[in-house]
Amino acid sequence: MADNCILEMKNIWKIYPNGVVANKDMNLKVNKGEIHALLGENGAGKSTLMKILFGIEQPTKGEIIYEGRQVDISSPHKAIEYGIGMVHQHFMLVPSLTVAENIILGMEPKKGLSIDIDQAYRFVQEQSDLFGLPVPSKEKVKDISVGMKQRVEIIKTLVRGANLIILDEPTAVLTPQETVDLFNALKNLTEKGKTIIFITHKLNEVKEIADRITVTRRGRVVGTADVKDISEIEMSKMMVGRDVDIRIEKEPAQSGEKLMEINDLEFTRTDGVKSLKGISFSLREGEILGVAGVEGNGQTELVQIITGIIPREKGRIKLNQVELPKITDPGFCRDAGLSHIPSDRMERGVAADSTIAENIISDRFKKVPFSKNGVIKWKEVYGFGEEMIKEFDIRTDSARTEIKMLSGGNIQKVVVAREFTAHSKITIADQPTRGIDVAAADFIRRRLVKERENNLGVLLVSADLTELLEVADRIIVLFKGEIVAHFKEVKQINETVLGEYMLGIKRMSSEEMGDL
Repeated sequence: MADNCILEMKNIWKIYPNGVVANKDMNLKVNKGEIHALLGENGAGKSTLMKILFGIEQPTKGEIIYEGRQVDISSPHKAIEYGIGMVHQHFMLVPSLTVAENIILGMEPKKGLSIDIDQAYRFVQEQSDLFGLPVPSKEKVKDISVGMKQRVEIIKTLVRGANLIILDEPTAVLTPQETVDLFNALKNLTEKGKTIIFITHKLNEVKEIADRITVTRRGRVVGTADVKDISEIEMSKMMVGRDVDIRIEKEPAQSGEKLMEINDLEFTRTDGVKSLKGISFSLREGEILGVAGVEGNGQTELVQIITGIIPREKGRIKLNQVELPKITDPGFCRDAGLSHIPSDRMERGVAADSTIAENIISDRFKKVPFSKNGVIKWKEVYGFGEEMIKEFDIRTDSARTEIKMLSGGNIQKVVVAREFTAHSKITIADQPTRGIDVAAADFIRRRLVKERENNLGVLLVSADLTELLEVADRIIVLFKGEIVAHFKEVKQINETVLGEYMLGIKRMSSEEMGDL
C-alpha cells in the first residue's frame, strides 16, 4: 500500500441471504488528506460498501486495510475506535438537547456525580475553533438551521477521534450559501490531515470539492479518476453506462383552471412555533409550481395538511373544486384526485415488508383488474408489477421482492411508479429525487414535466434548487411560515437569488409577488 494511502478495501463481496449481490469484488483506495467522491446509480453498491466500512454491514468476502494494517470492523463502535466516522443523510441528533449536549453525549465530563456542563461548553468551543466549525453550543438543536445541524454532526464525529469521515449526501438539504460554508469547512479539515469520502449525486459539486472519484455501477467499481481530468458528462456516462442529457427542454406552461386553492392556511406546532402564517396560493392545470425553502420553514406542515396527514388550524383548501373538511385523511384527499410522493419514502411511501407489486397497487387493490368480488387477483397484481419494473427501471429480480431489500433509490422508483399511474389531476411531489442518482432523477423530472403537459398540476417541494429552476414554471419561497417571494419567470433567476430569500436576507412586497 502506498505511503499516502489511508484506506484500501480489497475484493469486497456482499451477498444477502436472499441471494441479492450488492457488492461484486469491489476495490476502493483512498489517499490521506483527500476528498474522495463515491459516485454511482442507486443500487450500484456504494452505500453498502460504506456501511461495510462503518461496521453497519459485514462483508461476505474481502478485506479492509486501514492505516497500513488489516482491520475487522465488526460494528460502528469498532469503526469509531479505528478513527472512522460517518455523518448520515438523516441526522442522529436529539432536538430537545443543546448543541454541546449532543456533541458530548456518551462522553460527558463529570463534576462529582453530575455532568460538568460548563466544561462541556468549553470543550465544544475549543473543538469547534480547532476545526474551524463554529457552532452555537448553548442553543437547542431544534432551534438551529439544517446547515448548522450538519456541522454539529461533523464535530460529533471529529471529537470522537475520526481521521476519515464518510459524508452521505451532505448537501441534499442545504442552500447554496450553506453549501459554500460546508465546502470551506471540508477543505479546512483536509488541510489538517483529515480524509473525506463524499457520497453524492451532484456532479457539479464533485468538480468543485473532490480530488478524486470512484464510480460504481451494478455492484462493481468501473473506474477511478482525478477530478481535474474528467468532465461532468464523462462522470455521468461512467455511472450509467450511456450518455445522459440532464437538460430538460420544455414548452412554456399553458396554465388552465385552478386545481388547488389554498387560503389563509395556518398551523402551530406542538412546541408552540407557528409554522404556517396565513399561506395563500393556487395551483393550475398544466403547470409545475415549485416551493423552495430551508428545511423547517413550513414546507413539511404544508404538504402534510394538503395530503390529509395532519389537520389544519385555520384556512380553506380546495382540491378539484372539492373543499376539504378541517379534519380529513389521506384516503379522502386521494379520492379528490391527489397523488403524493412523500419526502420520507420509508415512513410514508411504502410498506417495507410487502412486495414491490403489493406496494404499487396498494391504492387500487380493491379495483378492477386487481380485484373481483373482494378477491385479489394475484396474477394481475404481479403482472402489473413486472410492467412497472420495466417502465420505471426498478433494479430487482422480481416484482415479488420485498421493498426492504431494495436500495433507497429503487424504493423511490416504486413510490413514483404508483403515484404516476394513479390517474390523479394533482401531484404533490415532496423531495421526489432526494438520494436519487442522475439517471433516475432525470427520469422523474421528465415525468413531472409530462404530467403538466397532460394538463395536470404539480406542486414540487424540493431542496434541490437546480431541480426547481430546471423543472418549475413558477416558484414560491417559504421563510418562517410565510411566502416571502414569488417568481413568475423562473428563467430570470439563479440559485444564489433563491438562497437570499430562503435565508430571509431579502423579502418581496405583496405588489412584487402579484397573484399567487
